[in-house]
Amino acid sequence: MPTYPPEPFRIKVTESIRLIPPAEREKALKEAGYNLFAVKAEDIFIDLLTDSGTGAMSQEQWAAIMRGDESYAGARSFFRLKQAVEDIFGFNYFVPAHQGRAAENILAACLVKPGQYLPSNMHFDTTDANIRARGGHPTNLVIEEAFDPANPHPFKGNMDIAKLNGFIEKVGAAKVPLGMVTVTNNAGGGQPVSMENLKAIADVYHTSGIPLFIDAARYAENCFFIKQREPGYAQKSIKEIAHEMFALADGMTMSAKKDAIVNIGGLLCMNDEKLFENVKNELILREGFPTYGGLAGRDLDAMAVGLYEGLDEAYLAYRLGQTAYLATRINEAGIPTIQPAGGHAVYLDAAAVLPHIPQSEFPGQALCVELYREGAIRGVEIGSVMFAHTDADTGQMVYPKLELLRLAIPRRTYTQSHMDYVADTLARIKKRSASIRGYKFTYAPELLRHFTARFEPL
Repeated sequence: MPTYPPEPFRIKVTESIRLIPPAEREKALKEAGYNLFAVKAEDIFIDLLTDSGTGAMSQEQWAAIMRGDESYAGARSFFRLKQAVEDIFGFNYFVPAHQGRAAENILAACLVKPGQYLPSNMHFDTTDANIRARGGHPTNLVIEEAFDPANPHPFKGNMDIAKLNGFIEKVGAAKVPLGMVTVTNNAGGGQPVSMENLKAIADVYHTSGIPLFIDAARYAENCFFIKQREPGYAQKSIKEIAHEMFALADGMTMSAKKDAIVNIGGLLCMNDEKLFENVKNELILREGFPTYGGLAGRDLDAMAVGLYEGLDEAYLAYRLGQTAYLATRINEAGIPTIQPAGGHAVYLDAAAVLPHIPQSEFPGQALCVELYREGAIRGVEIGSVMFAHTDADTGQMVYPKLELLRLAIPRRTYTQSHMDYVADTLARIKKRSASIRGYKFTYAPELLRHFTARFEPL
């Protein structure tokens, strides 16, 4: 039996949840078009759809909310956030935004032009869509080990440096307005990127005159993995590792709804003053004045506190330990997951669980539906629903190499008994997996279709 780490906190406020009966679950699925995004939260027993904005804030964050300064311009809340951002990340300039995709949208509006290319290890959904919406081409260059769920490589989020060099040589550095890297790599199983790889990535980009931006939504978890797994970092603090990481970059985007443990908020940081001026103008047009960026002052204050709480090593050890515990329990039920366990979520290999369902019939979505049907648990598909697309040059459908069901664990929210319930539910599904069938679209938008698509069973 795997060891479950004791929570480094005690519970002060609770929220009631209800397990609705099977008939009600079936009705909810049909009404939602078999898309778990469309199921009402009150009909979910354990919600593992996302770890974005779903965590429990601390008493210090709630106290900070009461200090929120709601002045339109120059609020004290902004300057408290500014102090935290400069202390942790070290960039010359930053603006707040209402969440990570807003920061991505502003950055893309300022830098991305039609026909340009943006490499990364793996772009996640909103980054990918914001680039495509501007006519750009997002390109994933993660190492091949990332596509083997059983491979125990400690840094499966690493970018393939040979691929990156070859890609820039092929398309030309002039067509690459910026390069990115996602830490941890969400689309590939929440897997970390090593400091050694980050240094190599930065060197390649900068040698070609390409600015490096880090997608830093889960940077603290990535830093903790570096401390655990990479030689030379065991004695360094998470903050020291973060300083080293961000010193390599020219800027970053961040959804603060992850490692800053807030319900809303994001950041866009950079070193280039001219870019900063353009970003401020774009921010005013789309989000708000540069000292609030679409957020209330109280949200800025909660973020300032949460950025520091996300660096706490006792919390991070618990966080990664809880994820590893759930992965091990699921593996004991005979269900393969991406190995080793990631930081924020457990990723089930849906293609292996449902080998009889082809990618065109969405095995990840089928497993997602069954998890709700069996236990009122909500996860999210990360596979052909989310990432399959038509190649602009050939017109052929391009399917992702991985078909996954992600169980993202909200921070400081669920206990061991909840994790055991999830694993036991999946064990029951495994026993009848051969009878599960695929799905087809009845509606799907062009971009980010997983959010609003509707399905029917085959």
